Amino acid sequence: MNSMFPKKDWSTQTRRALTATEIVAKLVDLPGWQLSGDGADVAIEKTYRFANYHETMAFVNAVAFIAHAQDHHPDLSVHYSRCVVRLNTHDVAGISATDIDCATRIDALLAP
Repeated sequence: MNSMFPKKDWSTQTRRALTATEIVAKLVDLPGWQLSGDGADVAIEKTYRFANYHETMAFVNAVAFIAHAQDHHPDLSVHYSRCVVRLNTHDVAGISATDIDCATRIDALLAP
């Protein structure tokens, strides 16, 4: 990872589910991300669109690299010209700071 986004060792930090107010406040800074599901199935998700399958798969591989480095693995729904990324933290049964961090890193892949 680059110095703009240093690797975080989430295993050394106490994770907790963010409150609804915290989630809404964080989503303001994450254009295109939205809440999905409810209860223990709540997540944030975003659909990324591409020109073709090759671009979609390049994005998927870059997301896999981020996920591996952060030891936090999103659900991915891969299609010809789009990929839906869904993040939540199973061990807190909700959305945590880890999800927000990973969403930010994923968005940075396509930043101008």
